[in-house]
Amino acid sequence: MSTAERLIETTRELLWERGYVGTSPKAIQQRAGAGQGSMYHHFSGKPDLALAAIRRSAEEMQAKAEQQFGGPGTALGRITAYLRREREVLKGCPIGRLTQDPDVMADPELRRPVDETFAWLHGRFVALLTEARDQGELNAALDPASTASTVVAVLQGGYVLARAAGSDEPFHRAVDGVLGLLAGHATAPAPSHDR
Repeated sequence: MSTAERLIETTRELLWERGYVGTSPKAIQQRAGAGQGSMYHHFSGKPDLALAAIRRSAEEMQAKAEQQFGGPGTALGRITAYLRREREVLKGCPIGRLTQDPDVMADPELRRPVDETFAWLHGRFVALLTEARDQGELNAALDPASTASTVVAVLQGGYVLARAAGSDEPFHRAVDGVLGLLAGHATAPAPSHDR
């Protein structure tokens, strides 16, 4: 792995663990095994490196989500697969956690990939819920846009509740709850809720 790659990956880890303020250039350099000169050779400073790391996290999150969203099965089955996939729940969402970081939210450049990722996620849920409704899996009264907002909010809230409780159980209960709400709109047998 190149020095630039090590710096980006290290910054991603530190942002997820500590947030932007808690991620110092010195901590990045030490964990990446890179000197100050190497860091500033590849990046103009901490904001530039953080932006590269946030973009990488956003790309990875979207690619992982697309494995379920674009996979086989019904639209509702793909939504279920996404919500039930393996996650590091107690670490939280690497993008969602950035919304709690005032320095990231105050910087339009750092905030942009966060906003774009949530817009993309919402859009994918809208598309899948529309497909499920159009295919007769969900009843015609379902509003895909507001339901997609609910699913994203429950998912992000599930991470927060799990971290607060120190247990992944609240996250899984939140997922069970949103799948139960979707099942209430189902016109066909709902997918299994077994974990």
